[in-house]
Amino acid sequence: MLRPKRMSRISVTGSKQVMDDVIEAVHELHLLHITDYDGAWEGFDPGDPVEGAEEAAEKLVTVRALESTLGIDRDDAGPTRTIDDEKLEEELSEIRNAVNELDDRRSELRTELRRVDERIDAATPFAELGIDLDLLSGYDSLSVAVGEGDESAIRDALENADGVDAYETFSEGGYVAAFVAPVVDIEEALVGAAFTRYEVPDLEESEATSPQGYIEQLRHERQRLEMKLEDVEGDIQRRRHDDAGFLLAAEEKLSIEVQKLEAPLTFATTKNAFIAEGWVPTDRFDDLEAALRDAAGESIEVEELERAAYDDGHAHEPEAVDEEDGQPVAADGGHAMSGGAPPVIQDNNKASKPFEMLVGVINRPRYNELDPTLVLFLTFPAFFGFMIGDVGYGILYCAIGYVLLTKFDSPGFRSLGGVALWSGVFTIFFGVLYGEFFGLHELGYMIFGEGGSPMEKGLSPANIAFAQLWLVVSLLLGIVHLTIGHVFGFFDDLSHGIVDAVTENLSWVFLMVGVWTWVFSTHTASAKPEFLIGEENIFRETYGLAFTGLPEVVGLAALGLAALGFVLLLVGEGGIGLLESLNVLVNVLSYTRIAAVLLAKAGMAFVVNLLVFGAYETPDGGVYFLYNNDYTVSNGEVLDSAGEPLAGELMFAGLLTGAEGAAFIVALLAGAVIFVIGHILVLILGITSAGLQGIRLEYVEFFNKFYQGGGKPYQPFGYDRQFTAEE
Repeated sequence: MLRPKRMSRISVTGSKQVMDDVIEAVHELHLLHITDYDGAWEGFDPGDPVEGAEEAAEKLVTVRALESTLGIDRDDAGPTRTIDDEKLEEELSEIRNAVNELDDRRSELRTELRRVDERIDAATPFAELGIDLDLLSGYDSLSVAVGEGDESAIRDALENADGVDAYETFSEGGYVAAFVAPVVDIEEALVGAAFTRYEVPDLEESEATSPQGYIEQLRHERQRLEMKLEDVEGDIQRRRHDDAGFLLAAEEKLSIEVQKLEAPLTFATTKNAFIAEGWVPTDRFDDLEAALRDAAGESIEVEELERAAYDDGHAHEPEAVDEEDGQPVAADGGHAMSGGAPPVIQDNNKASKPFEMLVGVINRPRYNELDPTLVLFLTFPAFFGFMIGDVGYGILYCAIGYVLLTKFDSPGFRSLGGVALWSGVFTIFFGVLYGEFFGLHELGYMIFGEGGSPMEKGLSPANIAFAQLWLVVSLLLGIVHLTIGHVFGFFDDLSHGIVDAVTENLSWVFLMVGVWTWVFSTHTASAKPEFLIGEENIFRETYGLAFTGLPEVVGLAALGLAALGFVLLLVGEGGIGLLESLNVLVNVLSYTRIAAVLLAKAGMAFVVNLLVFGAYETPDGGVYFLYNNDYTVSNGEVLDSAGEPLAGELMFAGLLTGAEGAAFIVALLAGAVIFVIGHILVLILGITSAGLQGIRLEYVEFFNKFYQGGGKPYQPFGYDRQFTAEE
């Protein structure tokens, strides 16, 4: 699980007479990741597509264009079907002609609508002015201009313009009409004023004389065009419904044909022979060889050239080697065409498979890297659940995950569903230990009896020690998590030599573990916080453990280990290691965000419940909600059903406390709204805070210690049928 599947580089050599049979067998098996021939071998050329490839590709382009025009997606497919070539040609031609005709008609109507809209926009200024259109043109002794501008500035410009004997202006809504005598160039006369001139609409094809009438005619024309467009859109939707299944099946059939017909482009060929190379999972090589033998018999040679080792991602199994240059020899005596890193198939079980998506956000692991998916699966949901720790929220997270898993076909959504489901499971688990259900603590008493839950989040003064405990637990989680990351880096770097692996990885482990072990020791105890070591440390305060700190001798030994790690770090990193050594403190302290989010989310849930139910604090610092209507509040005191004051201090009365009759019904409704909306908000913020902080610890702190990514995806030659049946 920590390594990708072992890959083998194979070569298939044979006569061109059986090349089609080989392509068919490899495609059907969907197993071989074919490597493109780069033309480097003397006497070998890339193969030519099989006859019919160009025609099939053109049909495929046509089908995809029709799908785009009709707006077809994969959800529109019906049952799988088989399509023969004759039916494909005939039906595709009919659909193409009909759809193209509808699309052309739709484009024409849209163009006409756009022109009508432009004419309406052009007539709007004239309608605002309220001047009949036939009064704006046709004069021998007047110049008329209509446009947009400041009437006062226009009048001033006309007053001072040469050649203007008289003028009159009309304005409305920012639009101005100017009548000038005698005939002059009005735009030249208004050169000093800001004025945008509009052309007078052409009324030759209109019976209207007023702008309002003209616009009304255009609107009727627009309605007529829209009705026609709706009819065409309806015809297109009917074609979409009727033809979607056929087009999706045709696309799949043609995609498969094009794959097969263009496959020789990746082969090295001569006049009579071909060589194909690629990668196959090692444990499936026998299956591939058997399928090829069944298809081509003794006319081909199938050879496992090498098996990729995990140390550097390249193959090192015994193979033929050129004596002159030491390069791997391929089946034809030339150099291997598919050298380099093999493609990566992550080898994770069903439970951890969804977390490959989170790893892929950074990048697919390289073949020679340890795959962090398993560690991510074991830690991220645990971090998340520990921070939220509530049965009610956990149930909702599980429900969200279930919906994403079962209602969506997208691999991305399904992976998110798996992550949400596991995060919800851990949230429920820790919620049981905390005894919380939407921030209420009755669950702890129901499960664990009178003493309540064994864990507290540490919000109240009575259990503040738990808040300090979770701070320390966060540090310990960080030390373990980071140590795993450095150990992964150690194994990844072994290919560079044991010295590099130790100085670049184990040096950090020695330094970090040494420093933090010393922190938890009694050496120089007076300089360390009392909640860590001593008679009143948080382990004793919370669970009564006899721990008072690691022995002083352990602390001294830890300093020696830290010193060794520091020296090794300087050897590996040089002078920069002196500054970087502080990261053993910074990186671990970064994990205190786990405790911070835990307290923040618990505090938000507490506030929601406080507003609804109210709460009081007992003299010993315990905080209790006022769950039922038996409590009343008088003069800042909480009274029981007998009217006796309860020991403690009122924190907040709450909506439901003491309400009676109609007031109680109103308070109940308002409280229900606040309760639901408030906890939904906490639920969402749990994702954005606990989720993001948890994944940040994985990406920034953990991955950064060893992970690079950049693996080549495994893309086997073949096709996963979805819309067509096997022919």
